[in-house]
Amino acid sequence: MSAAVIGRWGRALAIGLTLLATTANAQTKRALGVDDFLGLKVASDIQLSPSGQQVAFTVSVASLAENRTVSRLWLHDLTTGSTRELTRGEGSDFSPRWAPDGRTLGFISTRNGSPEVWRIRTDGGEPIRMTRVASGVSQFFWSPDTTAVYVVTDVKWPPEQEIDRREGSHETNAKIWTELFYRHWNEWRVGLRQHLFRVSLADGSAQDLLPLDRDIPTLALGGTDVAVSPLGTELAVAFNDDSTVATSTNNDVFLVGPDGAGLVRMTENRGNDHSPAYSPNARWIAYLSMATPGFEADRQAVVVYDRATGERQELTAGWDVSVSGFIWARDSRAIVAEVEERGAHNLYRITVPEGQRTPLVRGGYNTAPQLSRSGDTLLFLRQTAVAPPELYLTRLDETNRPPTKLTSLNDATLAEIDLRPLEPFGFVGAAGDSVHGWLMKPPGFDQSQKYPVAYLIHGGPQGAWTDNWHQRWNYALFASRGYVVAAVNFHGSTGYGQAFTNSISGHWGDLPVEDLMKGLDVVAALPYVDPARVGAAGASYGGYMIYWLAGQTDRLKALVAHDGIFNTASMAGTTEELWFTRHEFGGALASEAGRKLLDTWSPANHVDRWRAPILIVHGQQDFRVDVSEGLQAFTAAKERGVEAKFLYFPDEGHFVLKPRNRRLWWGVVLDWLDEHLKPAAP
Repeated sequence: MSAAVIGRWGRALAIGLTLLATTANAQTKRALGVDDFLGLKVASDIQLSPSGQQVAFTVSVASLAENRTVSRLWLHDLTTGSTRELTRGEGSDFSPRWAPDGRTLGFISTRNGSPEVWRIRTDGGEPIRMTRVASGVSQFFWSPDTTAVYVVTDVKWPPEQEIDRREGSHETNAKIWTELFYRHWNEWRVGLRQHLFRVSLADGSAQDLLPLDRDIPTLALGGTDVAVSPLGTELAVAFNDDSTVATSTNNDVFLVGPDGAGLVRMTENRGNDHSPAYSPNARWIAYLSMATPGFEADRQAVVVYDRATGERQELTAGWDVSVSGFIWARDSRAIVAEVEERGAHNLYRITVPEGQRTPLVRGGYNTAPQLSRSGDTLLFLRQTAVAPPELYLTRLDETNRPPTKLTSLNDATLAEIDLRPLEPFGFVGAAGDSVHGWLMKPPGFDQSQKYPVAYLIHGGPQGAWTDNWHQRWNYALFASRGYVVAAVNFHGSTGYGQAFTNSISGHWGDLPVEDLMKGLDVVAALPYVDPARVGAAGASYGGYMIYWLAGQTDRLKALVAHDGIFNTASMAGTTEELWFTRHEFGGALASEAGRKLLDTWSPANHVDRWRAPILIVHGQQDFRVDVSEGLQAFTAAKERGVEAKFLYFPDEGHFVLKPRNRRLWWGVVLDWLDEHLKPAAP
């Protein structure tokens, strides 16, 4: 036998053995379980040290024993490549922020009960408490000279209240209010304001910098809304000073001295301006800006303001994307921006003031960028639908090479799990527009089998399904029970141009429905899908769509509605952010135009067509979509004789966050789908 023949036989044998090993390895892996999912570590909030040698970040994990999410600070050393846990003990530690000198790491901790600011040396030693604030701290920022920290905390406002006078020494849990925005998201805000304080580290004294009848920084629609000048001479803070904030998105950026003096308005735009950030040389203040008043999902631009001249310039003009966040390069000549595009969360470099952009990292979900001092190395968090967030690094002169993974927080567990990557698909949807979606196949996938479908519908409605490891609506957990998971980014979704996002306003029940049904046509035609076994699940607007589709189609054999809108009129009267329903339905509840659209697109008007079994989930503390929406839907289903089940959480809001509740949610939801989409065992 010739050497060439022997070589070919050898290569063929090697390939065969590799395929056998790969198949055997896949067969030994198992499906992701709920307890596996809850036990995974989640990295967030990375912060590069001033020296550029260490990265601090938060690692969180659900504790079923304590029924809370426990967070700790971790450190990664870029010189040695080592990763270690920095803090331990009672409570949780989060929000790491390096002191300007780089020797000390400040953070917020609940180790003594209330969240306060602590500090720790990274070369050893125990944490030292820095603040004692009565209501606890939600955010903090170092002063450049490290003599103080600026903290955000709640204060009683006004100091003298009617409820105090009436109760006297006989306290109650009652509340009295005369203004809107009396509650927000999942908390009551009656008699409270959020204010910014300067806390001296020498004597612990705290000064309310802006003791006004406003939430400073803003409670709603902001980001990181306090910035301290590198010179220490002023702060930039975003808040809404309109008379009725419940109907307004008009956050503006204001400048104020470090002692609270000299408050001046920096922005005049009637839309949402927020997230100010000083350039390291203090010349520029960059911020995020939306142009349309009353619209929370408008295109979000990056604008830079020249401190010397007062001139401003949009860096992203002519680019039909929204920037969700950014950081400055250390030379003040560029920013790194986070941009959502077609189901991915990408990172770009944008020069200042020219606005020239260069893609740095694409694909997957990339966040929290940090640039090295030299500007040639980018650190960031990366996740995909098959991998929770980990710390990554890329060199900007080698952007054609895949990023380098620096941490391995969950590798041991994930090595045992059969996870299938998302697969994109597309079709022509409503109005002849291109529509994009995702598929995930179940573990142990067999092309010759017929699988049921879990059809997921996102909320927002201006949101999107992306290639990420979702902490609540996780594709892999739905797939784990043997489902093909399908998710369509219908009209109204973000990341496909602003016109596409805008198209859903006033059209909640037509354009998205056409997209969802056409997307289902594509999925149902796949040779491995059983079109007779399709269930759908969604939350918020996705929950609305479940209620709406229940009265529009018989193609869905099982439904799950989480914190959905059932009666659009009652939702408009109970939600706290009134700008939302006014924009989406063309006016207030009391207006003729608003009432007409609210009535047109209300699922409550189509209950007579409901047939499919429906699981309704709602949290008592959901102040965005009141629990009464779920109660009304359940009542309507039962009165129609439709099979229905209600999963009620007295201690959750719009999201289910407590570990034991999360575990229960997944069990009930997946079992409901199994009960109605899988044949009974013989």
